[in-house]
Amino acid sequence: MEQTRVEKLLLEAARTFNSTLEYEELNEMVLRLVMAAVESEAAMVYRSNSDRPELRTRFMKCGDRNMITTDREPKQGIVGWVMEHCEPIIVQDASNDPRIDPGLAEVVGLTPRNILALPLIGRGKLIGVVEAINKIDGEFTESDLDILRGLNNQIAVAIDNTHLYREAKREAFEKDLLYETGKKLSEKLSLQEVLAAIIDSLKQVVSFQAGGVFLCNETGVDLDAIYSIGYEAGSVESLHSKYDVGLVGASATTGEDIIVPDVTSDSRYVRTLDATQSEIVVPIKIDDRVIGVINLESEELEAFGFRDLSLITAFASQAGISIERAKLHESNMAARQLEVQLEVARDTQRTFLPKHDPVIPGYDITGHNTPSGQVGGDYYDFITIVDSHLGIPIADVSGKGMPAALIMASFRASLIAEIRNNYSIRTISEKVNSLMCESLEPGSYVTGVYGVLDSTNHIFTFTNFGHNPPILLRQDGTVEFLTEGGLVLGVNRLAVFEERALMLQLGEIIVMYTDGVTEVFDDDGREFGAKGLIEVTTSHRNRPSVEIADTIRKAVADHASAKQVFDDLTLVVIKRCLP
Repeated sequence: MEQTRVEKLLLEAARTFNSTLEYEELNEMVLRLVMAAVESEAAMVYRSNSDRPELRTRFMKCGDRNMITTDREPKQGIVGWVMEHCEPIIVQDASNDPRIDPGLAEVVGLTPRNILALPLIGRGKLIGVVEAINKIDGEFTESDLDILRGLNNQIAVAIDNTHLYREAKREAFEKDLLYETGKKLSEKLSLQEVLAAIIDSLKQVVSFQAGGVFLCNETGVDLDAIYSIGYEAGSVESLHSKYDVGLVGASATTGEDIIVPDVTSDSRYVRTLDATQSEIVVPIKIDDRVIGVINLESEELEAFGFRDLSLITAFASQAGISIERAKLHESNMAARQLEVQLEVARDTQRTFLPKHDPVIPGYDITGHNTPSGQVGGDYYDFITIVDSHLGIPIADVSGKGMPAALIMASFRASLIAEIRNNYSIRTISEKVNSLMCESLEPGSYVTGVYGVLDSTNHIFTFTNFGHNPPILLRQDGTVEFLTEGGLVLGVNRLAVFEERALMLQLGEIIVMYTDGVTEVFDDDGREFGAKGLIEVTTSHRNRPSVEIADTIRKAVADHASAKQVFDDLTLVVIKRCLP
């Protein structure tokens, strides 16, 4: 009979958890199922979050079935013990157990008699704890523990999947918001209109009650609040600040981000609002020069985390462009205005590129990007998926300038988000293509190749979406072109992509490249082309990958006519070698 009941619970869990991808709705289902499974008076689910120091707690009583959400310290009580030891536990006499959190009764609204708790393991790591409180009739047993063990994997997978789904939705929303803000910057808006758009956009992704943008004025020692929201009437004038006063002044002076979880613990805080408990300050920079500061205040402790910092920094970059543009316009320096925008865009693009080549036993891999004079749309990356799997994309966007840079930023964000949620290269390509079709204007598109190197089994799996086909130089000197894939991204929402897996032997080389390598002509109009690339790679195949890439770049430059208008030149060289 008990086995039949457990089987029914497992079936009910599978049916229930597959019915929603909404995170909070799923947590309600989990709490109800836990209470029903072990016949408890209440249940809790804790999920850890690397971006927040506390544990987010969802609690429900059997009687009212209303879910309550609170934050708890991660090392408190039985939950802290379970997370530290990663083991389940049954506490039969909660009143005499020193591990019981004394504040638990106040949170749950009932006195704990006995507790059953076990860790939630998702994707091989601890993601939280599920806890049942007070057996309705008697005490929790090993049988109850076995029941929750049976449900544990389904609960962990369901919570982790819905969390990833929620994160993917949020990342997609943030990406679109940044993209739309970037488009607004290209319009002829006044400084106030642009800053209002930035703060209003920030309000959609970062929770704060008051905030403002401070601009360094002509004196070089003062900061003025040029746009603010949430402050009391008549208090805006008091937001004028010196470089050496307050958190705003500190950020403007040092050029550093400042996150203050509790303003009462920071002597630099200057109180403007009585309700403020935490604050974040991010400098606005142009060419490493601080021209202003974004300041946000919250009525909650520890309201701002590193995710908020990343978003505000991105918006600060947008603000920097707009502020500099307005200043240059006022000074009738249109040429300088364009150059500053392009430089900021180039700097932003450089942050998208890897800072170091990957170090993988048995492989010699390098990547290189030589930008043209304009802002281009080339991109390559090395993305760690799991220990022995490395994602290697290379891509090129149609067009030049700021529009191309914005499209590439959108493509990169979409690709990384989909890599986190999917393993299939075909699925990743199709989902990124769908996102590009939604965000790109007609006539814009992205070409590229995305491959995954399995360094343990020496397999390279890839798909090519309308890009220059990488060359594969085999041991015997033969060359293959890696063409399998599909259409360019952003044109046909229904496009499908095929993927191909290659086994790499010792000494074999893959060269991925953009058209800045091959579409270079000499004085007689002869193209360097794939032929030139193959010849250079073949003649230098025994050299390290960095030297192969350097030799290719030099050969391209030597081949080019003096009249050649260079495009961005981007290369990735993958060589299998002795470990």
